[in-house]
Amino acid sequence: MDTAQRNLDLTEGVIWKKLLLFLLPIAAGTLFQQFYSTVDAVIVGQFVGSDALAAVGGSAAVIVQLVVGIFTGLSSGATVVISHGYGAGDKEKLHHAVHSAIAFSLLAGAAITVVGILLTPDALRWTKNPEEIMGDATLYLRLYFLGTIPTLLFNMGSGILRAVGDARRPLYYLIVCCLLNVVLDLLFVAGFHLGVAGAAIATTIANLTSALLILRQLARAQGDYRLHPRQIRVHGPTLAHILGIGVPAAIESAMYAVSNLLIQVPINTLGTDAVAAWSATSKVDGIYWSLMISFGVAIMAFVGQNYGAGKYDRMRASVRVCLKIALGMTVVLSVLLLVFARYCFRIFTDNPQVIQYAIEIMGYFVPFYFLWTFIEVLANALRGSGDALVPMVISVGGICGLRILWVFFVVPHWTSLLSISICYPISWAVTVTVLLLYFRRGRWRKLGRDEPAPPAQP
Repeated sequence: MDTAQRNLDLTEGVIWKKLLLFLLPIAAGTLFQQFYSTVDAVIVGQFVGSDALAAVGGSAAVIVQLVVGIFTGLSSGATVVISHGYGAGDKEKLHHAVHSAIAFSLLAGAAITVVGILLTPDALRWTKNPEEIMGDATLYLRLYFLGTIPTLLFNMGSGILRAVGDARRPLYYLIVCCLLNVVLDLLFVAGFHLGVAGAAIATTIANLTSALLILRQLARAQGDYRLHPRQIRVHGPTLAHILGIGVPAAIESAMYAVSNLLIQVPINTLGTDAVAAWSATSKVDGIYWSLMISFGVAIMAFVGQNYGAGKYDRMRASVRVCLKIALGMTVVLSVLLLVFARYCFRIFTDNPQVIQYAIEIMGYFVPFYFLWTFIEVLANALRGSGDALVPMVISVGGICGLRILWVFFVVPHWTSLLSISICYPISWAVTVTVLLLYFRRGRWRKLGRDEPAPPAQP
């Protein structure tokens, strides 16, 4: 069976069945990605100590989140453009989009590598990273930045495959790389006693492996999205279209990370135990975030293909179905996390104070997860139809803007885990209110009814 036959055509069939078939591999993949990053923290925390856990999981982890968020946002532009071309059967658009996306990944990855390595110490000092873990955090981040190009290539390649309905191969490659990361972590950290450097080297090697696998698959694909290495170049109008969708999403992700960096500053002032607890919490509730990201990726591609095919009623119906499934999973996962949080945190550390802090933080987050479910699904549905700017403005203003104001005007007068944590659910509530209003009145809902689709972009 050739590659094209393995891809899911999201423009036909029962919506909930097609959505689940497409979603499940993505969900498994994002959970493996979360597992991927969690392994570093678990092995470092158990074999090196809580200071090392704070080094890889404090400011360093948020900076990594910033970089990965930018990659994910940029790749979403390729996903949308390619899904539109795939749904419309536009061969030239597919060819230009694939080769422009890979060319951009190489150029942007090289630039971020250099800038990241040079600015790592300044970024850590700016976030008031505890001095006792500064050396380990700097080393970990600089080694991580060496793997920037492979990470961006994998994210972009995964976005290309998902855009054409292939969610399984990115999952297979993630499984291989996660297992490789575990083995290398144990070898370098527990076996060779390389500390945080061993964890970073393991991650970089695993990222390189995943990039090579995804590029190999694209080069062997039988469809019109096949990658021809000698034809990798930037096609100006196509790249502009990709960036028109991807850059707002990247800015949004970057602003999330910047606001989290600002929040990390007062966390750092509460001591190493609080930093370690915040780090452990980010790994445990990362299970939820990973699951919601998979819903966002799935609905973006689903809407994109149907938008390209002109099936606007199916596009709108898929959003309703996706929301119902996502909310159901959110409720189940929220209950499980609240019940088993203490046992999860013991995986990272046996320090009772760190565990107590972590449980306290989770209590402020988990009951309000359902708010984020709406944000993730609705914002990515809008992006799938090519409407990327307004969701970015709403999210940056409602989530990032409010958190930044909170950090500057509330936290200095009330510095505690409670005061820092509750700005998250408050910002979610504000954002989902505005996003729902825009979604219900947005122009995209009228497509195929009382106004035509926007003109096709080059």
